[in-house]
Amino acid sequence: MNCYELPSHATQAELYRRVPGDGVTDETSPVQENARKDESADGQGAIPAKAPRKRRMGRRLLIATGLVLAMFFAAGFALVMERQITLNGNIERIPGAFPEEADRPAKAAGDAQNWLLIGSDKRPGESGNQRADTIMIVHVPAGRDRLTLIGIPRDSYVPIPGHGNNKINAAYAFGGPKLLIKTVESLTKVRIDHFAALDFQGFVTMTQVVGGVDVYVARKVYDPMNKVTWPQGMVHLEGEKALLFVRQRYNLPGGDFDRIKRQQAFIGALGHKIISRNLLTDPFKLNDFLDALTRAVSVDSGVTLTTLRDLALGLRNIRPDTVDSTTIPTLGTATIKGASVVRLNKQAGQLFYEAVRNDTLEQYFKDSGGLNDLQIVP
Repeated sequence: MNCYELPSHATQAELYRRVPGDGVTDETSPVQENARKDESADGQGAIPAKAPRKRRMGRRLLIATGLVLAMFFAAGFALVMERQITLNGNIERIPGAFPEEADRPAKAAGDAQNWLLIGSDKRPGESGNQRADTIMIVHVPAGRDRLTLIGIPRDSYVPIPGHGNNKINAAYAFGGPKLLIKTVESLTKVRIDHFAALDFQGFVTMTQVVGGVDVYVARKVYDPMNKVTWPQGMVHLEGEKALLFVRQRYNLPGGDFDRIKRQQAFIGALGHKIISRNLLTDPFKLNDFLDALTRAVSVDSGVTLTTLRDLALGLRNIRPDTVDSTTIPTLGTATIKGASVVRLNKQAGQLFYEAVRNDTLEQYFKDSGGLNDLQIVP
């Protein structure tokens, strides 16, 4: 034992007598006198010399552990923020997507929102024909407890401001998001709060990340354009196969109407897969999906990271059974100037659009019906 070590039973007086120095022990020091008194008082003379060190060691360990945990949570928060910023940076913003304010309808009642969603082979701004293949209004009620997918047949024959009557998807080709929004708002008197365009190639990637989805096909259908046969029964859709399924028009009994049902059924199945435990509890798969989604979508410049975060939080309790699907009121098809078009029901449409504006769609469906049955698709 070296001169700095003490036996565990050393008293406080012994501690002072054994302090190394010049070899002289001051037996008369007040400190040692007090130590001797302490030894004889109440039989409590033996005070372990290492107890203070143990308490200090415990406090240091506690502080160190707290610092490690703080660093861990800080690192986790930084990672989450970094991913948010990265994913937000993937999204393409569209400047000037909305028409002039003076010509637009009033906002929907309360905090309800209406998003105009389109699917196209090209992103807004890319050269070439950009007719929208899919047009849909997504109604988000103020309570954030449901969603309503409102399909607009792309062949709907409507007035396009500055271009006369034509199929509604021609508005996107003539004037991009701004003219399409203006056309939809003029038709429905429903204000569009945000615009989102989905690039179909990104759509393919998203389906691959989640491992595809399953839908039930009511009867065997042949697609003459792509030479694909869809058998009756459950069909697994993933990648290019999923894209062919939602885009088929020809040889469907209901034409464009059946295609809308297919698209809405697929969105519902994809939504069910997204909120499943397998995806939400797998951070790598979830990150891949969000990366594919954000790279595939373009939105109006008013959609910020905060907009998306608030929307996601507000809709966190949405489940497949709280998503309604419908189509704007129509009167069937007709042929105009040699082209097949969809005729809209103006009278029924007025009541429907009023329910959208007043955020009373749930009551409208109870009174008037009109929901699409997506359990079995054509």
